[in-house]
Amino acid sequence: MFGLMFVSRNRFSFLIKTDNLIVPVSALFITLPSHYYRSMSDTKNLLIVAHNPSSNTQKLVAATLRGATHEDIEGIEVKYIPPLQAVADDVLWADAIILGTTENFGYMSGALKDFFDRIYYPCLELTEAMPFATYIRAGLDGTGTKIAIGKITTGLKWKAVQESMILHGEYRSEFEDQCEELGMLMAASLESGII
Repeated sequence: MFGLMFVSRNRFSFLIKTDNLIVPVSALFITLPSHYYRSMSDTKNLLIVAHNPSSNTQKLVAATLRGATHEDIEGIEVKYIPPLQAVADDVLWADAIILGTTENFGYMSGALKDFFDRIYYPCLELTEAMPFATYIRAGLDGTGTKIAIGKITTGLKWKAVQESMILHGEYRSEFEDQCEELGMLMAASLESGII
């Protein structure tokens, strides 16, 4: 008697062979979050989904990308996709996600909300425990945006790597430094296996 294990996408199942008879053991059929399956690969994937409607928010995305692709970090593939173009398959590809948004009327940008609306159910059970981080470019205090994103990511059962980074007040170049550090933190954490 011996057991066989089959793996496909994010599921695995066992078959037991006895006396030339192969019997499926359906009780052992387990669904795993997609990032467990991908962890067998040497390359980790970092997705950045950020709304950047102004030149200043474009600088924040560029800084995040600069940090995530730092020359000292290896084995990380980084993709930036604007929220209106990002789809569920992009999220399923990722091992971790950085979300960036402006604060609009005390809430996240409509573009990021649209992204969540489109990926929520397709990703609900497949991205459980997905590590993520958020930066919010806020004219006010960013609290409403932070709470709204927190409710959605809690529903998805994603795990925050750190508190949401709120960049509020008049634009300052140090916001770019903070975003670069965030990108580097996420990529280095993926590289080292911390997340």
